[in-house]
Amino acid sequence: MSQDLSNYRKSYEKQELLENNCPENPIELFQTWFRNADESESVEETNAMHISTIGLDGFPKNRVVLLKKITWEGFIFYSNYTSEKGKAIEKNSNICLSFFWPSLEQQIIIKGQAEKLAENLSDGYFESRPDGSKLGAWASNQSTVVSSREELDKNLKMFERNFEGKEILRPDHWGGYLVKPISIEFWQGRPNRMHDRLRYSLQKDFSWKLERLAP
Repeated sequence: MSQDLSNYRKSYEKQELLENNCPENPIELFQTWFRNADESESVEETNAMHISTIGLDGFPKNRVVLLKKITWEGFIFYSNYTSEKGKAIEKNSNICLSFFWPSLEQQIIIKGQAEKLAENLSDGYFESRPDGSKLGAWASNQSTVVSSREELDKNLKMFERNFEGKEILRPDHWGGYLVKPISIEFWQGRPNRMHDRLRYSLQKDFSWKLERLAP
């Protein structure tokens, strides 16, 4: 079966991205774009982002996770440290994050290095999660092969019994990552495929260099 998609075309005409409207720090521009997307009725799950890692098999892999905090240092998300993603980050901490908000004709691509959060910070976030999500972190040996859905449900019920009437503490294999960016590219769709692409690159003195890229 084949399907020709060559006639799928859209003209991007909503906004522009010019250097004289950009702050010195890309985190500030990210926060502005994120806030606008979050306030837009056309964007669902603004904090959904792709994470790209290089797996132990040498292949890159993308998956969608949720951004949970923005700081001046970088971007925070949470995961199972023993998952496929966690093992990939442990071997190669260079990763890429990307956001795509089609209704705004905007993309953001972030290259950076991931490091584990301090345990107390992971504890604090874990405590804020609903009990069901806490139990899920215990019940799911993420990325491993399971025999059936029933096996997963059985594991969950077992931990429900184990923690009944008790505080559900964070498992050691689960916690946060901070991605410290080395480059952040902002992409704004424009007519005739002449898109605006502005890239911030971190310099040795921790300032940011802003450059325009050809679309």
